[in-house]
Amino acid sequence: MLRRRVQSELLDGLAATDSTAERSRRDLQRVHRFMRTRARLVRSLQQLVPVPATPLRVLELGAGDGSLLLSVAREIAPAWPPVELTLLDRLALVDGATVAEYARYGWTARSCVLDVLDWAHAATQASADAASRWHLVIANLFLHHFDGLELRLVLEAIAASTDELLACEPRRGWRALAGSHLIGVLGTNAVTRTDAVLSVHAGFRERELTALWPSTAGWSLQEAASGAFSHSFRATRSRKQ
Repeated sequence: MLRRRVQSELLDGLAATDSTAERSRRDLQRVHRFMRTRARLVRSLQQLVPVPATPLRVLELGAGDGSLLLSVAREIAPAWPPVELTLLDRLALVDGATVAEYARYGWTARSCVLDVLDWAHAATQASADAASRWHLVIANLFLHHFDGLELRLVLEAIAASTDELLACEPRRGWRALAGSHLIGVLGTNAVTRTDAVLSVHAGFRERELTALWPSTAGWSLQEAASGAFSHSFRATRSRKQ
């Protein structure tokens, strides 16, 4: 079995305007299509019944340029209430055109440029008022960047801030590792090819995220392989009858 190993990915060390970084972010859109991330996210969101009262407050961690969730909004918006979306990332990658496109589907999007660890420290210390809570937190190919105390802090902050988490992460295993070495067939650049391998080594398997969740009391936790290369984790706070 592959032991989990977290290393800094090359893209994280590049400036937002670096041409290689811009190419790699475009590559990630291909990777998401290959991994069927959008389809899995759409299916999971469609299972959210009943949808909380409007407006629905959603936070995406490590949102990048916001394009992945935008493609999801196009599909689910007709059946959903208006959404107040916060796209959190340490880099300012969300442009005005993307925000305007969200608005077409009844989603009010705003960019929050902040390191997630700073957000996590603040979230764990904030009072549990409505203004500091989200109905839903989404994390896609994001949690695997953290290990040890940092990962525990992020999960603790999520648990303190929401009633529902949906996460899709790399699956750590030999099949996924083999696939990561072949990702160049998608036309990806050297940064993406290197980071794909590092992501698999930092990925999850079995019930590793469940074991790290702050408390199982009052929560329904689902964790499993999702396809050949992905690993899904869902945490839902139990609703009082």
